Amino acid sequence: MRQVTILGAVALLFASAPGSLHAQQAPAQRPFYVGNPLGLPVEPTTAGSFEGISSNVKVYGAIYSAESCSYDPDRGLIVVPNRGVPQNVQANNGWISLLNHDGSVHTARWLGVQGPSDRGSLTPPLVLNEPFGSDIVNACFYLADRDGGTSPTDTSVAVVRKFDLKTGAPAGEYRVPRSTWFNDIAVANDGTIYATQTGDRSANPDQSTWQVWKITPSGAASIFIQGAPLRQPNGVALDRQGNIVVVNTGDSAVVTFSPAGQLTRTEWAAQAGSDGIVIMPDGTKYVSSVINGGVSRIRPRRPAELIARNIPSAASMCYDAGAKQLVIPMNANNAMAFIRID
Repeated sequence: MRQVTILGAVALLFASAPGSLHAQQAPAQRPFYVGNPLGLPVEPTTAGSFEGISSNVKVYGAIYSAESCSYDPDRGLIVVPNRGVPQNVQANNGWISLLNHDGSVHTARWLGVQGPSDRGSLTPPLVLNEPFGSDIVNACFYLADRDGGTSPTDTSVAVVRKFDLKTGAPAGEYRVPRSTWFNDIAVANDGTIYATQTGDRSANPDQSTWQVWKITPSGAASIFIQGAPLRQPNGVALDRQGNIVVVNTGDSAVVTFSPAGQLTRTEWAAQAGSDGIVIMPDGTKYVSSVINGGVSRIRPRRPAELIARNIPSAASMCYDAGAKQLVIPMNANNAMAFIRID
């Protein structure tokens, strides 16, 4: 049998079709469910019948305007939030894809297989507006999202949503009305969330808008770090000691703070314009530049070295431990880049 490959737009078309059908015949209330892996039917049926796509078929695509990714070690899959269209075009239009190690599609729409008009009828309802940063901790998928922003007079509110990684069901959310939007998040083992607010990027910026927020497991939100040495903070990660490491878009600084908020270390990426950060168990840091397209490797007590160049819109990357590779969303290109680092 001949090898068959389905690329980007075709895969996305098939992934999008079920939502339009449900928009015409949505029941009043339905239990929460997620999309099937590639195969038929795309959505689960009450009978439970499902047959996977033929083993000789590879599908690539399903990614649209992705800003981050996370690695699910239990399933060995890359979890990718897709922003969909902006809030002022259509609310609740995002979805979550699952990818295999080689970048092929495992599940085109795991969360968000339903169309936006159908998601409110689920129990519990599903909301995925414009997802940005993400993290996986203790079998829970955390996602930086926002509500509002549907018009110039509709105030945007930062929200961190939680999902059960096994079932996909919503598991709660944290709304932070004092912030309009979070860029990236990092989550500690106890559920404490650290979220970046990139803030003002103008020629004469208001530095007070450059913030890292801390959200406790009980939902109490407070500004953790504000102003310099932050400069348009973007990516955030936790090292093995529980320190909070932030990379700036406005310069090449990689700044480490203790859990008490004290600056303990400043390092420098090989390029400015940082977006993503991955920290390995030995303390080695990988930093992607969304502005200049490179990936820096910063080994402990050594200067940064550029290990990859000219990746378009290199956003908030993740580490795929199963394949020993960095996975980097190229948001404007609707694609993912892969770099082996073993």
